[in-house]
Amino acid sequence: MVTKQLNGGSGDADLRRADSLAREIFSDVANKWALLIIEALGERTLRFTELRNEVEGISHKMLTQNLRMLERNGLVVRDVYPTVPPRVEYSLTEPGRDLRKTVDVMCDWTHRYLRHIEASRHRFADA
Repeated sequence: MVTKQLNGGSGDADLRRADSLAREIFSDVANKWALLIIEALGERTLRFTELRNEVEGISHKMLTQNLRMLERNGLVVRDVYPTVPPRVEYSLTEPGRDLRKTVDVMCDWTHRYLRHIEASRHRFADA
């Protein structure tokens, strides 16, 4: 997110809206469950129960809440099939798949600097 100097022009309102939206979306998706759901879906389409089994430790309620939030933000699509009982499937949208690539880069960064981070945490705890 880039902070820019605003000078009162018409584009300033757009910058403020974009910054506000970015903060809101980061707040939504930067939680443990949302990231795990995005990773679990990947390039696949999963039913609710399959997704719950993929995301270890998530409750029915948390999965429902996070799927709704991801759908609201346009990152997940929910397909309901008119069967008895109804069949519901979830998959990532194009922006969701793109976000997954970003999450993968963050995970790669974590793996690359894992030893450095752990050493820093030990030094900090010992200080």
